[in-house]
Amino acid sequence: MLARRRRRYFVLMTVCLVLFISAWAFVRLWSVPVAVAMCVVAMAIPPCAAIVANRRERDDRWWDE
Repeated sequence: MLARRRRRYFVLMTVCLVLFISAWAFVRLWSVPVAVAMCVVAMAIPPCAAIVANRRERDDRWWDE
């Protein structure tokens, strides 16, 4: 369960980095507004990734310890 949450977190953060890096490395050459929009989307991903990483699943036994 922990591995699944960790994998989701790293996938979301990888998407965030790919969006940010590609926005200013490649996309800005064609369209600056699209690059800025990609950065705005990348900016919104880290809080969502933290929520996903800390969300309790049905199988979790956090309160039993």
